Amino acid sequence: MKVYFIGAGPGASDLITLRGANILGRVDMVLYAGSLVPTDMLQHCRQDAELIDTAKLDLEQQEACYRRAQGADYDVARLHSGDPAIYGATAEQMRRLDALGIEYEVVPGVSSFSAAAATVKAELTKPEVSQTIILTRVSGRASAVPEAEALAKLAGHRATMCIFLSGPHLKKIVTVLRLHYPEDTPLTLVYRASWPEQRIYQGTLGTVLKETKRGAWNLTTMLLVGAALGHGEQVESSLYAKDFKHLFRAVKKTKHKAEKTAKAIA
Repeated sequence: MKVYFIGAGPGASDLITLRGANILGRVDMVLYAGSLVPTDMLQHCRQDAELIDTAKLDLEQQEACYRRAQGADYDVARLHSGDPAIYGATAEQMRRLDALGIEYEVVPGVSSFSAAAATVKAELTKPEVSQTIILTRVSGRASAVPEAEALAKLAGHRATMCIFLSGPHLKKIVTVLRLHYPEDTPLTLVYRASWPEQRIYQGTLGTVLKETKRGAWNLTTMLLVGAALGHGEQVESSLYAKDFKHLFRAVKKTKHKAEKTAKAIA
């Protein structure tokens, strides 16, 4: 018996990894949070698999499912939205599995922050603009953000920020960000990236509150902010520059360089 924590990706059923889909196709029991994982994802499961929506189950009730699977020697897939490593609430499940002596494996998935960036065709890191991505959220009812990681402190870096579950806290978030980023800093909101009901807003820190209705952006909204989101002329990476030599590509000598080298040797 083994438990697989599988990253279901942001929502679209074809954005799960091949490994994750293959595991879903062979396990006996599948636990998934119906509020975050679309039912289309279940098409990868065996037709006779036991499917359990955990949205209304507490941790003890979920542990009971693992115990029952252990008794029946069932393999179990635990589907988590996005990637299990980010706000996945997997650690507490793993501790219980350790106590039960149940083996488990983690299968990574596409996070909603990268799916949101893909949706608006954005690169989150650009040379001499931002080489750092900060993934964070604001405090909610389920868990608080440590004081050392308060949004105001993180925003001081002016790096690219991806703020999860931002919809209901939009005014508060923007107010804090405007203390550190310029008003014209590009800002994007993506609600349920890759879902059929996906919605997008693109503007700036200075325009977002004027151009969006209060309460119109729900909990599962990703906020992207930072100068790297801009589409203006920016410095290009040296990686593919024709005169940049690295381990896998030598720089071709031009006729002028070759003549100069020959003279130097002479």
